[in-house]
Amino acid sequence: MKRIFLLLVFALPFAASAQKLTESAIEDISTKMAAQFLKLNDPALVFVTEQMSRSGAGGLEVDKTMQDLKKEPAAMDAALKYLFQYSDCNRQTFIANLRAMNLSSGNVFPVATYTVNKYKDEAKALTDEKKELYRIGAIPKAITLMVAPPANLDAVTTTNLPASAAPANTQTAAGTPAKPAGPANVSAAGVTEPADTRNWDVRLVFGMVKPDQLQALYGKENVELRDATDFDGNDVGKAWVVYPDTENEMSVIFYADSTKSITFGQENTKWKSPFGIKPGDPLEKVQKVNTRGFRINGFEWTNGGTVASWDGGALDKKGVHILFRAQNTGDPKLYDQFTGDKSFRSDAASVKKLGVVVEKIEFRTQP
Repeated sequence: MKRIFLLLVFALPFAASAQKLTESAIEDISTKMAAQFLKLNDPALVFVTEQMSRSGAGGLEVDKTMQDLKKEPAAMDAALKYLFQYSDCNRQTFIANLRAMNLSSGNVFPVATYTVNKYKDEAKALTDEKKELYRIGAIPKAITLMVAPPANLDAVTTTNLPASAAPANTQTAAGTPAKPAGPANVSAAGVTEPADTRNWDVRLVFGMVKPDQLQALYGKENVELRDATDFDGNDVGKAWVVYPDTENEMSVIFYADSTKSITFGQENTKWKSPFGIKPGDPLEKVQKVNTRGFRINGFEWTNGGTVASWDGGALDKKGVHILFRAQNTGDPKLYDQFTGDKSFRSDAASVKKLGVVVEKIEFRTQP
């Protein structure tokens, strides 16, 4: 009996330590991942950051999150999860990658143990997902330069871009036109056109601090200052509109408190937005991203069709604002259940019959 007691005394602290990282390990992994991230072309961190952005684990400004993971425990766990996934969910490969980041030797095994234990039940799913992401090209081998359409190449430059917004693996000097890369496209008329080499990652915009950077990256002729309205049609001042009147139209407002709002309303947009949500997406997809049902304001009323509350889901307090519309409104008896001065649950059984989709989506950064 005494021997069993002693075994428990020694075993319990060890088991507990496997479930929690020390402050030293947290500080170490945060610092080392930030250092690797700032290199911009480290394959492991490119993968991790892409997955953080795809899943929304990095928030709207994933670049900031990656540079100070210790402030957000959930983001820290996600970063370790995706590094584990990058390592093919193999403990030894994971350890090798931790060492490659120069993690202190005393923290390597505790971090590896913590991560492997936490995600061992997801190992197969993570490995399969990685293979699929590479197969379909969802995770790039390198981050490419965002350039204007081929006709406007002389307007493209990375001048004045902050470090967090500057794309990786580019040899283009400030003020030097970027050159289109890749195979050419042949139009219906048989005319050969330069390939579209643009990087549609919205993270480039989140890293900006002034409108001049939009014009520098996308070309002055592709950016206009226009009147802006909120989801309810109320005037909210001016917005800088990138690629106006096209399927890739994007509105950006720079606020005095250094925050920004970025809005999309075109279903066929090429922009790669946070959480993978875009106009035209069904309600069910947004609900899956949020990990639970949420509340929507009744249609055809003040703030109609907007999210009233994320109900503590993954999108709660992340600066995500969505306007929904119902496609199937032909049945007045059904539609009336979801209109007026009230809110309703997104997971209510009869909501599916309305064919609710995302009409517009706004991402608002924090100060």
